Amino acid sequence: MERRDLLRAMGAAAAFSLLPRTAEAAWARVAVVRGLPLRAMSATQSALVGAVADTIIPRTDTPGATDIGIQAFVDVIVAENYGDGERAAFLAGLGEIDAFPKSLAATSPSFADATPGDREGALRELERLADRRTEPARTYWRLKGLVIHGYFTSERVMKDVLKVEIRPGRFDGAAPMPMKGGGSHE
Repeated sequence: MERRDLLRAMGAAAAFSLLPRTAEAAWARVAVVRGLPLRAMSATQSALVGAVADTIIPRTDTPGATDIGIQAFVDVIVAENYGDGERAAFLAGLGEIDAFPKSLAATSPSFADATPGDREGALRELERLADRRTEPARTYWRLKGLVIHGYFTSERVMKDVLKVEIRPGRFDGAAPMPMKGGGSHE
């Protein structure tokens, strides 16, 4: 199974099981604040979130994470759902993610400016860290969860990628009925 297929399957399950009203409300807030200044993150932090998100869910024949505006979704969640301490820790953790990949220091000053291949390598290193409770792994896993949840609960992905129908099927009251003996009764 390809990674994209696995993420698609996980997203479909998440779309039905993970508090859809909360995600819907967050996306509604994103629509309201679109075009306004960021509320929790700086522009540099937003660029980092976009780079991480597009490394996790890149654009292929389906939209990538930044194509659906995942940075705005993360900003709304961090601004409106995190307490002051939790928000400060998350934002500080983003700085640690940006500084984490020592291998990038020679090729790029930041994660957001790195090549896609270097970004993938850095995220693999982060995922291999043994203790997910310490930085930068803690913030990375929280961010990854927000990216995946936000991506698969966005209206564009639910309609165009997952093909979710709110009311599956249709009622056709005049459907032909097969008759005994092989005929059709209309």
